Amino acid sequence: MNGTRKRRRPALAVAAAVLTVALGAGLYWFQPWKLWQDRTVEESLTDATAAQPARTGDATDPADGGGADGGGGGATGPRTLADGKLISHEHATSGTVKLVRLADGSQVIRLEDLDTSNGPDLRVLLTDAPVKDGRAGWHVFDQGKHISLGKLKGNKGSQNYRIPEGIDPAAYSSVSIWCDRFDVSFGAAELTRAV
Repeated sequence: MNGTRKRRRPALAVAAAVLTVALGAGLYWFQPWKLWQDRTVEESLTDATAAQPARTGDATDPADGGGADGGGGGATGPRTLADGKLISHEHATSGTVKLVRLADGSQVIRLEDLDTSNGPDLRVLLTDAPVKDGRAGWHVFDQGKHISLGKLKGNKGSQNYRIPEGIDPAAYSSVSIWCDRFDVSFGAAELTRAV
């Protein structure tokens, strides 16, 4: 009887250690507390312009669509080139996505009135994937051409995400709020070009 108790103690200690490690890994991986933590970030388009380094030649070059009569933004200020409404995927998501050319010729993806869940490793992806309703659209945004514009600044609010120089946004048709850890879209918007 005494020997049985002695044999059980190491087995219980090993089981407790394994359970503790598994619980710690699960908490780190899923970060469930983020579901109850909102982060609101409010940026204006002025904030996006202030964050950009000055560029020469782009804002007023008519061949580039810039300038007052080129319609590209130039001296007239920011111009929306495309936009779309966010639809829900893995989590309830709403808001508007805009592709905006700033007065200096640089371009940003702007999320306006974003409202989604918080989560681990959320990013803003510019992609060529079609936006599909339901589960069929949850996992498609990293399969084709896509570029990460950075970590999601906040799960609520209005924010700007700079498109790197040399990237042609015309080659992309959608934006996803993407959970990189679980390869799933929280929500996405199809970009419709302005006429």
